Amino acid sequence: MDLKLDGKIALVTGSSKGIGKAVAQGLAREGATVIVHGRNKIAVEEVAHDITTDGGRAYVVVGDLTHEDEVQRLIGQAQAFVKPVEILVNNAGGSGVTEDWKAASPETWAAGYDRNVLAAVRVTTRVLPQMREAKWGRIINISSIAGVMPPPMRPDYAAAKAAMVAMTASLAKAVAKEGITVNTITPGTIHSVSLDQAFRKVALDKGLAAEAPWSEVEKIVLPLFAQVPMERVGTLEEIADAIAFLVSPRASYITGANLRLDGGMWPGL
Repeated sequence: MDLKLDGKIALVTGSSKGIGKAVAQGLAREGATVIVHGRNKIAVEEVAHDITTDGGRAYVVVGDLTHEDEVQRLIGQAQAFVKPVEILVNNAGGSGVTEDWKAASPETWAAGYDRNVLAAVRVTTRVLPQMREAKWGRIINISSIAGVMPPPMRPDYAAAKAAMVAMTASLAKAVAKEGITVNTITPGTIHSVSLDQAFRKVALDKGLAAEAPWSEVEKIVLPLFAQVPMERVGTLEEIADAIAFLVSPRASYITGANLRLDGGMWPGL
C-alpha cells in the first residue's frame, strides 16, 4: 500500500533511540523527510546518518524540550530545513526516577509532567500555526499502557501519560475542521534494548544461558512482567508501521483515537 508520504516533512521528538528512532526510520522508508531530534548530538546524528545511508532523507535538531528557548530555537531550525513541519510525533519524555506512593514528591510529579506533557505542548503549539495555514497536518502523541492501566509504581509517569491521551482528544476536536488529525499511540510491552536487557537479567536468574534465543527468554520471563494475551512482546517496527499509517493521507478520517499496541492487555472496550 502506498501511504503517500513521499515528500512529507516529519519531526519525531526523542528519536535518537528506542521507539522514536524506529518511527523516524519507518517514516523515512515511506518516503518522508525526517527531522531527527534528541539531546545527544552524536546519537541523533548517527540515526540521521543511518537513514540517509539507506536512501532516506534526514535532518538533525538538538535540544532539551523542557526549556522554552531551546524549543524555540530547534523548531525554528526544523521549519527552515525544507518547508514547515507537516507531521509531528511527540515521543520525547520518559519515566525518570522510579517512585512509589511511599516516597511520592510533588517535584517528581512536576518534572515528569514537564518532560512528557508540557514538552509535547511546547512543540505542538509552535508547529500548529503552519499546519493550520496549510490546511493539513498530522500529530501523534506517544502515551503508554501505564496511562490506561496504571501500576502501583511510577504513579507520576502514569498520570502524565494519561494526560497525553486527554490532550489528544481535546486538540483533535479543536482542529478537526482544518485538515489536521491528532491521535494517540499507546504501546504496551515492547521489545526495546532496555526491555531486552531486563528480560535477560531475569532469565539468567531463572537458569537460562546468557546467549539463549530471545524466544526462550520471552516465553519464560514475559508472564512475570505482564499478562499479554498474545503471549509475546510487541516490536518497534509494529509501532512504526502503525504510526506511518495514522500520519498518512489514507487515515484522514481517524482523529482523537487512542490506538493501543498492547497484544490485548487492555481489559476495556
